[in-house]
Amino acid sequence: MSSIIRDSNRVIIFDTTLRDGEQAPGCSMNLDEKLRIATVLEEMGVDVIEAGFPIASNGDFEAVREVARTVKNSMVCALARTARADIDRAAEALQLAQRKRIHTFISTSPVHMNYMLKMTEEEVLARTIEYVSYARNLVEDVEWSAQDGSRSDRDFLCRCVEAAIKAGATTINIPDTVGYALPEEYASMFKDVMTRVPNSDQAVFSVHCHNDLGLAVANSLAGIGVGVRQVECTVNGLGERAGNASMEEVVMALRTRHDLIGCTTGIKTEHITRASRLVSTITGFQVQPNKAIVGANAFAHESGIHQDGMLKHAETYEIMTPESVGLNRSSLVMGKHSGRAAFRAKLKELGYDELGENAINDAFGRFKDLADRKKDIYDEDIVAIMDDEVGRQNDHIRFIALHVVAGSRGPQHAVLELEVEGAAIAPVVAFGNGPVDAVFNALKLAVPHEAKLQLYQVHAVTQGTDAQAEVTVRLEENGKTVNGQGADADTLVASARAYVHALNKLVTKRQKTAPVALSA
Repeated sequence: MSSIIRDSNRVIIFDTTLRDGEQAPGCSMNLDEKLRIATVLEEMGVDVIEAGFPIASNGDFEAVREVARTVKNSMVCALARTARADIDRAAEALQLAQRKRIHTFISTSPVHMNYMLKMTEEEVLARTIEYVSYARNLVEDVEWSAQDGSRSDRDFLCRCVEAAIKAGATTINIPDTVGYALPEEYASMFKDVMTRVPNSDQAVFSVHCHNDLGLAVANSLAGIGVGVRQVECTVNGLGERAGNASMEEVVMALRTRHDLIGCTTGIKTEHITRASRLVSTITGFQVQPNKAIVGANAFAHESGIHQDGMLKHAETYEIMTPESVGLNRSSLVMGKHSGRAAFRAKLKELGYDELGENAINDAFGRFKDLADRKKDIYDEDIVAIMDDEVGRQNDHIRFIALHVVAGSRGPQHAVLELEVEGAAIAPVVAFGNGPVDAVFNALKLAVPHEAKLQLYQVHAVTQGTDAQAEVTVRLEENGKTVNGQGADADTLVASARAYVHALNKLVTKRQKTAPVALSA
């Protein structure tokens, strides 16, 4: 059985933000960013952190190894195909983990076996037995996944599950890999497998749902309803295509509807907002305003009827409190006369309480600059500064200064100053068809590259004409996409910061490769 201590109603939260979440187009994280997310996941009580796919690249291997070295309480998991080289690499990356798991997978659906693996059922079954057993000889906790399980033949799926458990798998994951299943169908599959497989009581069953039809959370809860006790999910529902089941939605559904579901998790829900903001900042994926639990509108009420009800009694239109997910109302107002001590207190209040001195100093300097230009400083302003500043200390390219000439008479041009690998480069001057084009042309001259701009998006952090702009930039190079974000009271400066952020992520993304599919 899994080494995670649990009771019959305890649901294990398996977070795969660092692995499956990072496969989202445009998403890329460097080592420092992965460690920051892993630390927050551990603090919030995540049971299992899937840290990466070590065979995919040296960067993934290093990330898993460093997460394994850093995390003490959560179990650290590494992904591997059913192949000796993958499993050896995963075991090596996990050596320093206090609690470790190898997660090995192979496809079991006819379409995957015929067209991707080019294997017969018997070859897949044999490979499952051989490599689950091999992994179990290296670590005590082994998870086996039937990729595309929801579209697999039920009889063959049962044979594979029974064999995997007999070979030593402690967790059995049957994912809805392509987001095809409906809740009743997915629950029925688990119920059938757990009933028909004679040794099913010797393993924990797990759901892993993708959101192609918008049913990832519903399918996950349906699985829990028939006895599944591990949920694989990601912060903000991050992941390839339409994403994965959203961790915060699953956790808060279990907490809010405990009366009906009767299951608990070990998640400290007050950390949810902090984790959501961190993942959004690092990945460059904005959280949509109407996103459940963590969206900007999740606890906003504009309708007159709703507002009237809220004033009379909060539970009329709120089924959970903002505080329960870490969205605390501010008790400290900031302005241009606020000092460093007050700024530190505000950072702690907002969840930024474990920053290095350099990061705090840089952020404080930007806060004072903003306070000189902006009358009212909101929490959202400080969050935007921190999200833009934190984690940039080890960037290859750093924004220094920008001067832009714009207007209807032109010619529009930009003068840009950067640091590359810690050294200042000579100011670069570039012209363009408008100020944004001029800024981006300057960046192309300063840091030559062939990446194409796919997305340029601007939104205001707060209300008012003096609001900070938060800019998102998406770049594509040789089929690889990255998102970058930047914030500043000057939209053009925010644009330059966002583009620089994307270029830094591109450096990381260039090092990643996707392992080829297994073949017989």
